[in-house]
Amino acid sequence: MSRAKGFPEYGELVVCTVTNVKNFGAFVTLDEYDDKEGFVHIRDVATGWVKYIRDYIREGQKIVCKVLGVDSKKGQIDLSLKSVNEHQKREKIQFWKNDKKAEKLVEIIAERMSITEDEAYHMFVDELVETYETLYGAFESVVADPNGFLEDFSGEWVETFIEVAKENVSVSSVQIDGTLVMTSAAPNGVVLIRKALEAGLAAGDGHDVGISCIGCPKYRILVKAGDYKEAEEIMKNVSAAAVDNLVAAGGSAVLKRESK
Repeated sequence: MSRAKGFPEYGELVVCTVTNVKNFGAFVTLDEYDDKEGFVHIRDVATGWVKYIRDYIREGQKIVCKVLGVDSKKGQIDLSLKSVNEHQKREKIQFWKNDKKAEKLVEIIAERMSITEDEAYHMFVDELVETYETLYGAFESVVADPNGFLEDFSGEWVETFIEVAKENVSVSSVQIDGTLVMTSAAPNGVVLIRKALEAGLAAGDGHDVGISCIGCPKYRILVKAGDYKEAEEIMKNVSAAAVDNLVAAGGSAVLKRESK
């Protein structure tokens, strides 16, 4: 069952199921938010002129949309399909699938412990999400390093959690990315930016980190790691080192991340 409450935030990416397609747009339900209803206007379905909306969207289809606006009093959620690129879609769908799997694993743990799911969430899930950012990330982390997990957590649930994690989760590398926007008005600005990027890579400290130009002044940071918590920490260190280096040299730099 979905644990999400309330409404999504502006700019958030959400997984939706298309329920009703009209000539002027499509009605959808938000899978992560108790099937609340949202609407994609035809102008937000695709880039350019849309002659036949069903060429782009159809009933029963799973889509990823960006939240354009939320009116909680009216229960109205405006969405955009065209604002989500293929990379964002794949990443968001994978996050969603992982969350669904993690919820199923909590059901198994609760059943083995003879407690309710709500009791399980109160007992350990909320704390794990706060620590690992995602519940599935906690399952991946315990499989990768069960001894470290035992050092950080205690309680009657821990043994069952580790047991279920090992039975159902295989550790594979995860990948995240971000975009550095870097500018310098100095005569040797190109050199300063290159040095800043090199400082960022050095801060990667031997991890799987890559930085590539995607069209000046934008540079993509790609981080691969064993789990999302580790990947986010590496991203934080790499981007901070690059930003601090260029700012110290009189330039401007900022890390931009797409909503998940």
